[in-house]
Amino acid sequence: MKTLFLQAPSFDGFDGGAGSRYQAKREIKSFWYPTWLAQPAALVPDSRVLDAPADGLGVKQTLDIAVDYDLIIIHTSTPSFPTDAKFAEELKARKPGVMIGMVGAKAAVDPAGSLGASPAIDFVCREEFDYTCMEVAEGRSLKKILGLSYKQPDGSIVHNGPRPMIENMDELPFVAPVYKRDLKIDNYFIGYLKHPYVSIYTGRGCRSHCTFCLWPQTVGGHRYRTRSAESVIAEVKWIKENMPEVKEIMFDDDTFTDFKPRAEEIARGLGKLDVTWSCNAKANVPYSTLKIMKENGLRLLLVGYESGDDQILHNIKKGLRTDIARRFTEDCRKLGITIHGTFILGLPGETRETIEKTIEYAKEINPHTIQVSLAAPYPGTTLYRQAVDNGWLEENKVINLVNDSGVQLAAISYPHLSKEEIYHGVETFYKRFYFRPSKIWEIVREMLGSWDMTKRRLREGVEFFRFLHSHEA
Repeated sequence: MKTLFLQAPSFDGFDGGAGSRYQAKREIKSFWYPTWLAQPAALVPDSRVLDAPADGLGVKQTLDIAVDYDLIIIHTSTPSFPTDAKFAEELKARKPGVMIGMVGAKAAVDPAGSLGASPAIDFVCREEFDYTCMEVAEGRSLKKILGLSYKQPDGSIVHNGPRPMIENMDELPFVAPVYKRDLKIDNYFIGYLKHPYVSIYTGRGCRSHCTFCLWPQTVGGHRYRTRSAESVIAEVKWIKENMPEVKEIMFDDDTFTDFKPRAEEIARGLGKLDVTWSCNAKANVPYSTLKIMKENGLRLLLVGYESGDDQILHNIKKGLRTDIARRFTEDCRKLGITIHGTFILGLPGETRETIEKTIEYAKEINPHTIQVSLAAPYPGTTLYRQAVDNGWLEENKVINLVNDSGVQLAAISYPHLSKEEIYHGVETFYKRFYFRPSKIWEIVREMLGSWDMTKRRLREGVEFFRFLHSHEA
């Protein structure tokens, strides 16, 4: 079937959320690559990936494109599902014979609820959905496709058996050729990465068991299944030769540094290619590995610090202590590795005192840039079950993770700490981290060092101050 893999229209300013359709406006507009759609698209000849939010396409424009296809596969999430389902309904109204399916964590953990929510949704793919999508597109009998839940003509729902995890990750085709074919590279912008950039996965799954983290608990699993170093280096070489405008490669694996010898082997291969690259890392990588990575082109690490309180880190099964994270951060500073640090407010154990402690911790370790999120109890995660069991969240109630404008909301409320207090803690966190004389001077020095960087920082600064002003208003 003629197949369209779709990120449906969304909020203006929507953040692509590391490929997982985290439907929200961030403080600074940013877009990640739709890798989870590009991967099955690479398996389906003559298919197309359409990223409506990144392309700035509205509902009508997207409908005009989608009606030319026989099969539409939409990437959805808990926050985006209502608008994604509405888009599916409008598409069915214009082309009743079109087949519409959904993929993503929301579909994986609640296939029956997803199918039952709208008559326009014909099927959902559970688990890892690459080959499930491929087999649907090939026109195979739905009842024979593993990992598929679908509606029969009478409206009843059938759940086929589960699809096994992909063990040989090298058998998956590269996603970069799909990016080049279907996407506008300049539309993908992340404030802390060089522009333009490309992000790819070198493996799936995460060995950590953080209670809040969505994908390892719903789709990817807790085994880190990796591509060979040769495969990764070959795709980077393809990018360098065919997308010469790309200035940085971002490895978007949950924890690229989990297998240190492999990370070092890939780093040495990248060094020979003379490329600049970044990756996600846990704040426990030893100095020796960091040094090899830095000497071979590593520029930045995206690090989830989450909290400055050790009890909260224990509560969420982070597998990390603040003293280890401090030492790691100092090692990165010595080596000249830039850090984008991420923090979360509202995790179990949070109090007014721990919020204050985390803000002071962030100022002390001083990552180059930060992101502050609100604890999001996605269905399918341990955090969601904890929140329901403890009365922090009402089960089966619609979870509002974003407001009508797409800005993140606090969903969890504790007897001693309201969700309103947690929500306003984000603004306080940003102000106190960035509006320090030492931080302002650090940013000014960086801006003065490069006119291109100056223009980018000025643009970010304008958006950031607008964000703060709108919250104060």
